[in-house]
Amino acid sequence: MTKKENEAKNLKKPWPTKDAMEQVYVMQLWGKNDSVFYSGDGSHYPEIVNPYIDVVAFFLTSFERPITVCDLGCGDFNIGKELVKYSAKYVAVDIVEDLIEYNKKKYKQENLEFQCLDIAVNDLPTADCVLLRQVLQHLSNAEIESIVLKLTAFEYVILTEHLPEGDFIPNIDIISGQGIRLKKQSGVNLLASPFNLKAKEVKQLLCFNLEKNKGVIVTTMYRLF
Repeated sequence: MTKKENEAKNLKKPWPTKDAMEQVYVMQLWGKNDSVFYSGDGSHYPEIVNPYIDVVAFFLTSFERPITVCDLGCGDFNIGKELVKYSAKYVAVDIVEDLIEYNKKKYKQENLEFQCLDIAVNDLPTADCVLLRQVLQHLSNAEIESIVLKLTAFEYVILTEHLPEGDFIPNIDIISGQGIRLKKQSGVNLLASPFNLKAKEVKQLLCFNLEKNKGVIVTTMYRLF
């Protein structure tokens, strides 16, 4: 990459994700309930949430000894709070500082830690397994590429993405924010270009069909080299 290309690339950083996600919570763009922070219906509807918790809990308890977990994009922690007990240590990460401070006060367990990080920019905590639940779908390809490079430090990645039903063109780029690629009839596929994640095992754990042709929510486990 030439000096001019490097300069142009650096001008794009920091990415607008932090401001966009802060706005989501301040303006309650994903809805609201009695809580100060609300990560959307997909993190609260039992018919979506409970099967996810079941399959991830089954995975985490399949080991002889509890493993360490890093939850990237933990949101309001309505889901994460149900998984902490299955881990040796659970590190929950989000980009919104006020949200992390709120979670720290609300959720306290001996093996639970919260960190405020931009996962595309900052170093990630050490763990055996990463959970990425409907996070990458909100990010630009450049940010996802940065994150994928860091995922190679983990043995397991459990990724959940909202995808179009049926065939689609993967990884059409978007600007980071509230929206996802579904509006472009696209979705994130880490195995496809430009991400090209290498895994020695790929296993679909769950596929939830949404009503009224609103796509599917797919959870996949990747075991990395």
